[in-house]
Amino acid sequence: MIRSLIRCMKGYVKVRVEGYSPERFLNMCSFHGIYIWGLSPMGNAYEMYMTVSGFKKLRPLARKTHTKIFVIRKYGLPFFLIRYRKRRLFFVGAILCMVLLKLYSLFIWDIHFEGNEKWTDAALTEFLASEEVAPFMLKSQVDCQGIVKAIRKEYNDIVWVSASVDGSRLKIQIKENEDTFREEEDTHTKGEQPTDLIASSDGVITDIVTRSGVPQVHVGDEVKKGDILVLGRIEVLDDSGEVTGYQYQQSDADIYADTELWYENSIPLTRKEKVYDGKESRQGFVRIFGWTVSAGSINNKYENSEIHTKEKQAKIGENFYLPFSWGTKTARSYSWQSEKYTREEIRQKLSEDFQLFCSELEEKGVQIKENDVKIQLYENSASASGTLYLNEKITREADTEILNVERKETDESGGTDD
Repeated sequence: MIRSLIRCMKGYVKVRVEGYSPERFLNMCSFHGIYIWGLSPMGNAYEMYMTVSGFKKLRPLARKTHTKIFVIRKYGLPFFLIRYRKRRLFFVGAILCMVLLKLYSLFIWDIHFEGNEKWTDAALTEFLASEEVAPFMLKSQVDCQGIVKAIRKEYNDIVWVSASVDGSRLKIQIKENEDTFREEEDTHTKGEQPTDLIASSDGVITDIVTRSGVPQVHVGDEVKKGDILVLGRIEVLDDSGEVTGYQYQQSDADIYADTELWYENSIPLTRKEKVYDGKESRQGFVRIFGWTVSAGSINNKYENSEIHTKEKQAKIGENFYLPFSWGTKTARSYSWQSEKYTREEIRQKLSEDFQLFCSELEEKGVQIKENDVKIQLYENSASASGTLYLNEKITREADTEILNVERKETDESGGTDD
């Protein structure tokens, strides 16, 4: 690679050697230390590459060996400069380009994040901007250690940060804590407010595991929506069994119950579908600083149409967006066509909707024990309806009622009769 670069800087030529004894010419080149490469036979001649300095030594060798030398092509910077020596604007542009590239290398044009999952690039970029770290800043002003300290101080759930300058890019690598500190802080803050657990629906209790609070129900009890299941208020009793005060806490328990859920879904027997006729019209636009310039119009061109927009915003790197974008709007013409479901299609459609509904319940941890959902066909519609018998967690938090205990003062004064 380095040898090829040196050759291009000094220049080299491709020559053809013809004559009485080209082999003797090659031997003479080797004897006089003229370096050649890329040697290939071409009939009674040979083609090869050699440096410009070596080419200048060939005249006496060609005369002595009775050969002729033809230059096929010239390569390298010296010949390029000679070829375009009259095109001054070209060289001015090349020099200006190198100057601009040098200026470009002095700035940070992109901030790249790696390893962040919870905190988005936009959020981290906004925070760095508040710390005066943003694209188009001088690389000499980048304080990598300061950036690391600022991120660690602002985000408690980021346990490791690395900042480095890679070319014109500021590269920030992040490792987040899986057990988010912010969630723990929110939980502690929330725990300061005492809460009860109440029933979110009617049902019969099947399982209860209490971690904090006072259970108010037992397995087998029938509860109504809104009933208190676990109380966050604990009575404090004195020796005589009277309530002297209360302790409050956040209730925590897993309570499951058998519940019932009514399901109903109906769809018409006829459906409307879009039929595209292949007619399209396009409109180009350019958006600069919020101003939009369009070429052509697609409004009200068809009776029914869909408009699809494709827009691309100019940017440098990944995060440095410019206030300039361009794109096209395409209007596609269509008409409505009514089709009627067959009995099999309507059953399949309702069954798929029901299966999707059940899968969404199971994803939430709800167990479906049984169902009596049935499909019924009517004159203009069809429906699937019935009851689902579930086993699910029915706890919901509610604020605990704060009670004040009135203290009774006893009169201990007494007298004696003299």
